[in-house]
Amino acid sequence: MSKPSGNHGDKVTGKIDIHTHILPMSLPRFKEKYGYGGFIQLEHHQPCRARMLRDDGKFFREIESNCWDPLDRIRECESHGVEMQVLSTVPVMFSYWTKPQDGLDLSCFLNDHIAEVVRAHPTRFRGLGTLPMQAPDLAVRELERCIKSLGLVGVQIGSHVNDWNLSDAELFPIFEAAAELGAAVFVHPWEMMGEARMPKYWLPWLVGMPAEVSLAICSVIFGGVLERLPQLRIAFAHGGGSFGGTLGRIEHGFHSRPDLCAVDNPVNPRNYLGRFYVDSLVHDPKALTYLLQLFGPEKIALGTDYPFPLGEKEPGKLIESMPELSASTRERLLRGTALEWLGLK
Repeated sequence: MSKPSGNHGDKVTGKIDIHTHILPMSLPRFKEKYGYGGFIQLEHHQPCRARMLRDDGKFFREIESNCWDPLDRIRECESHGVEMQVLSTVPVMFSYWTKPQDGLDLSCFLNDHIAEVVRAHPTRFRGLGTLPMQAPDLAVRELERCIKSLGLVGVQIGSHVNDWNLSDAELFPIFEAAAELGAAVFVHPWEMMGEARMPKYWLPWLVGMPAEVSLAICSVIFGGVLERLPQLRIAFAHGGGSFGGTLGRIEHGFHSRPDLCAVDNPVNPRNYLGRFYVDSLVHDPKALTYLLQLFGPEKIALGTDYPFPLGEKEPGKLIESMPELSASTRERLLRGTALEWLGLK
């Protein structure tokens, strides 16, 4: 790594950001390649700016060059004391709705790109692959390629896979393979529940995303994934979403209606605190204080959602703004937990 860890004034140098997204500068015309639509394409309409469009022309998001240019990313990282970013695709690219072979082909394209960026800048980036989760056998195969051939450190997956929640038996072989390979798993919300009922006010991102993350955490707990795979290193975006704030309700439901909640795993959900990681992206010091009490700094890692608007624009600013945190706690949040989750020294 390019910088030593430690304190510089009241800040930690060598921060590691586990939650950042990247795209290639250009995308193939997937609709023409696969023979059906629904894919994202890029329209570079100004210097250093592009529109993400559905292939029917519907606007999805405006992005800037820091979403595809690693040198822009490195310059911004250096200005904020970030030593390393963990790269993952933009979740809209998951494309779990595609035909299995097409989903594999798309995943390979994105994973090859991330691996190329990491190879070009090995001290500044680590990479998470994406998988055709709708076809678990193909997903396991691509997971193995990501780790064994491409040198990626893990994978990013969605909070659900079409009609499957992460508790569904069809997906367990993927988690099992990740545990055996020592691959980090990062769970990101996508295709938020109830999205059709909340088209205004950006509510899918403000309300749906936290609920999706809680759904994912509850699924791997109640479904016995964490119980069966204690060595699995799995992290959840956005501070675990609404899970922390509703854990009391979740635990109470487990005790009051075990006939509904404990059907696949008889262990109290609270017992799994300390068995998974979350990022620090909660935007509020009181919320982060609560997560520290709930999970401990050993299970919280800096994550910013770079380079998007709902992210933390100055990586680590929330953590560094809290004077009550000790130097060792800051070090752990800004760097140490990430190293452990990634399996790095």
